[in-house]
Amino acid sequence: MRLRTHQLDWDEERLWRTYTLLTDLESVFRSLKSELGLRSIYHHQEDRADGDLFITVLAYQCVQFLRVKLKAAGIHDSWTTLRETLSIQCRTTTTFRQRDGRTLHVRKATNAEPEQLVIYGALGIHSQPGGVRKLIA
Repeated sequence: MRLRTHQLDWDEERLWRTYTLLTDLESVFRSLKSELGLRSIYHHQEDRADGDLFITVLAYQCVQFLRVKLKAAGIHDSWTTLRETLSIQCRTTTTFRQRDGRTLHVRKATNAEPEQLVIYGALGIHSQPGGVRKLIA
């Protein structure tokens, strides 16, 4: 692979680090914009465009915070791999009709897989996010 730059004073290592950083940044932004619904919005007012950019950068900083914390715990997975690993767990709502005619809704997360438990442990997050919620209607 051949990289080109107008930065003539950079050595090969700095150029490669910058290239991989930009590649990673683009990948995470693509993910945030598609999966989190932070799609490009064409604003006619500057403050709205600034707000859209701020939210995107803030979301990226959250991703970077998680990744730094995971790396400190020896987890060096890419953002794509982390998303795929964590996407397996979900929250479900089960509805029961009671004898008295009322409806009971129970909402809870599925059990975490071993790979998820490692990530949750490194981040200090409970493996049953949101706990169990019960609602009688």
